[in-house]
Amino acid sequence: MTLHVEVEATDGAARAGTIRTPRGVIETPCFMPVGTKGAVRLLDSADLDDLGVQVVLANTYHLMLRPGADVVEALGGLHRFSGWDGHVLTDSGGFQVFSLDPKVDDDGVTFRSTYDGDTHRLTPEGAVEVQAALGADIPMVLAVCPPWPADERQLHTAVRRTTAWAARARVAHAAAVEDGRAPAGQRLFGIVQGGVDPELRAESAAATVAVGFDGYGIGGFSVGEPRELTLPALAATTAALPADQPRYLMGVGDPLGLVEGIAAGV
Repeated sequence: MTLHVEVEATDGAARAGTIRTPRGVIETPCFMPVGTKGAVRLLDSADLDDLGVQVVLANTYHLMLRPGADVVEALGGLHRFSGWDGHVLTDSGGFQVFSLDPKVDDDGVTFRSTYDGDTHRLTPEGAVEVQAALGADIPMVLAVCPPWPADERQLHTAVRRTTAWAARARVAHAAAVEDGRAPAGQRLFGIVQGGVDPELRAESAAATVAVGFDGYGIGGFSVGEPRELTLPALAATTAALPADQPRYLMGVGDPLGLVEGIAAGV
């Protein structure tokens, strides 16, 4: 089953609708509060229910380092680990990794833990494996998040690697679901990059759609770029993504940014 948005109303590019997943229903647009290590700070599951939260965003980077994906898996996955029965989306950890000046090559990324300085290696396949162990409803592919500012060469390299890694992650995830390492209901999202270049954004979106995912993350924003450059690049991205599938604007949480993202079709 591929995830679709049952669009109920539109206003320009903005869409209101419903996403039906194996876990339940998500009314969109919605805001995902951050539960970095599986739980939203100072709030319990009852609080989240009272607030009408539909999806919590947990972070693969932090969870794989502490307490470790194997520990979370042994405790029954993120839902039992956190006591939360709603949807959980896990970021692949790419943003955190790329903020740590890692060593990147075409195969993956090597970085040091922010906790103890130990060296770790993460590949597209490895990110899939970790998120399978965590038991997320929606895992994200590993992507290259370029800094701001980034030159043309950096942006093109990031898009090229992100696209190649997306294809590898798609194959790895299908295999993990087939042999039971990943939950049968897990739905993988691809990620679009391209900085603030609208043409490169559209190119990245088209390439990611060609790989084929259940939904699409829009990454690489909120890294310090001027807002007036964000909006044209965001509009070019959403225009190149399927109108009937979920779109996730990554890293944006300020009130104005949320409204602008919704207006752009997120």
